[in-house]
Amino acid sequence: MTNEESDAWVAWSALAEPLDAAAGALLSSLGPLEALRWLREVERRPSRAQAGLIERFDAQLDARTLGRIAEAAARWTPRMDFADPRLIRRRAEAASARVLTPADDDWPEPVRDLGPAIPPALYVVGGDLATLLNGAVALVGSRAATSYGEHLAGELAAGIAGEGRAVVSGGAYGIDAAAHRGALAVDGATVAVMAGGVDRWYPTGTAQLREAVARRGCIVSEVPPGWAPHRSRFLSRNRLIACAAGTVVVEAAHRSGALSTARHAAELGRPVGAVPGPVTSAASAGCHTLIRDIGAMLVTSAAEALELVGPLEAGDGVPVVEGDGFGSQAERAAFDGIGPRGATLEEVALSAALTPREARAALAALSAAGRVELADGTYRRLSRSRASGPRQG
Repeated sequence: MTNEESDAWVAWSALAEPLDAAAGALLSSLGPLEALRWLREVERRPSRAQAGLIERFDAQLDARTLGRIAEAAARWTPRMDFADPRLIRRRAEAASARVLTPADDDWPEPVRDLGPAIPPALYVVGGDLATLLNGAVALVGSRAATSYGEHLAGELAAGIAGEGRAVVSGGAYGIDAAAHRGALAVDGATVAVMAGGVDRWYPTGTAQLREAVARRGCIVSEVPPGWAPHRSRFLSRNRLIACAAGTVVVEAAHRSGALSTARHAAELGRPVGAVPGPVTSAASAGCHTLIRDIGAMLVTSAAEALELVGPLEAGDGVPVVEGDGFGSQAERAAFDGIGPRGATLEEVALSAALTPREARAALAALSAAGRVELADGTYRRLSRSRASGPRQG
């Protein structure tokens, strides 16, 4: 990927709104750079919009789609001035955010399943999104949650995060906040997907979670820093939450936005679960509908939520190993003790219930096997694609 192509992806993250079907068709067919060149020509000569497309596409798309793309140029060109990738990158840096595009090596693979609905860029504050999404479970539900729903969300999140999986949610009141808090309570990882920029945590009433989420997991958005959390962006970001390995709806009314996340997950071929509630509770009516109408798995515990997504499997970009394959139980415990964000020797020893001497020996063996690396005093797990040492077993 060239810098020019990367900048073109970043520009498109500001030019088109999320889930703009015309932009998706244009980018998937022409690519971001050629699409941007065409749009610049249209800005100079609007009358050439469709003719320029026909020349480039060479009849790859039908006339109706070409017409929609040409019409859409009228809503993209006014944004050209504030779609400057240099300005966007400076804002991202000021927000301590990394900028990822689909051509980057560390782009999260689960997001590619969105096809033409893939975001042109992701802005991430905190840990490695690709690693965190592997095997992650999305917990979503109503903002106007009951005490029953919030309690269950916290319990599920704690159990899921306690097994080394990240909990994905949207940072909102109710079920979202309870899910984030439940994961953080056991020092687990959690991912908050924002509807606005990563520097615009919303709602402000849950903003106290921001620092802890960024430290233990990450905050992610598909719109540039500074962008407001408009209503339409809440609906579009649900498809990003649904990119988790599985989605569990904890509590939702008939018209809850959480149901759109479940539908996105089902469309992506991800398993969907739902927590049952009292049949008289309107707050659980959406969950019961999911179980009845789309065959969502009935989930009553963290173990059942984890059963929904299955065991983690080793593979490129996945920070686990095949089978047991460890030289000792201490190595297994030390590997688990590192966690998805990395850990110092002292933290590994405490988490794995090892003495410092035992932890040091186990980590040395894991390092020799190419399963962990030490940098600036912090041990980190290595994925298969990065591991260079021999593997046991």
